[in-house]
Amino acid sequence: MDMEHGATRPVAQTVELAYRITTKDLAEAVRLRDSKTAAGRRRRWLFPLIGTLSLLIGVSAIMRDESAARAAGFLTGAVVLWAFALFGPRLQARAFRGLLDKAGDCRTVVDGAGLLVKTATTEARISWAAQPTYAETDGAFVMLSDDKGAVAMTVLPKRGVRQPADVDRLRALLDANLRRL
Repeated sequence: MDMEHGATRPVAQTVELAYRITTKDLAEAVRLRDSKTAAGRRRRWLFPLIGTLSLLIGVSAIMRDESAARAAGFLTGAVVLWAFALFGPRLQARAFRGLLDKAGDCRTVVDGAGLLVKTATTEARISWAAQPTYAETDGAFVMLSDDKGAVAMTVLPKRGVRQPADVDRLRALLDANLRRL
């Protein structure tokens, strides 16, 4: 209570999380980002489309008795594009495995000013303006930057809260400060 003025000030809510980001968390966040951004949605249909076209060209080259190397190139391209379309988020997450292991356990405090994220190797303050949007999955809240590809993202696994009610408090904080996608 503000004694000078006799008014009650709202106390800013704070939610603390303790967790370790896994490649599964990161893959889930990449899939979510790809479903919520225009660039991600384009990648989701562009890779299979080009992969299918490469496959058709490769099969056509084989049927016309063209160079085996040319046909193999198109068929290999098709396989790579389809693999990336199907497994891209998991592959991207695995690329960060070493960094995730090095970071170790995360402790994050979410409050009215944003997030304070501490790991074994870093400490970062992320303002609400830096990542003004978020989306929710069954297992996490994912904050995203507002650039075309949402390059910057922060993953807040729900398993990191201290009490089950903290998930609702965290959602309320995010809703009050960010735009939900």
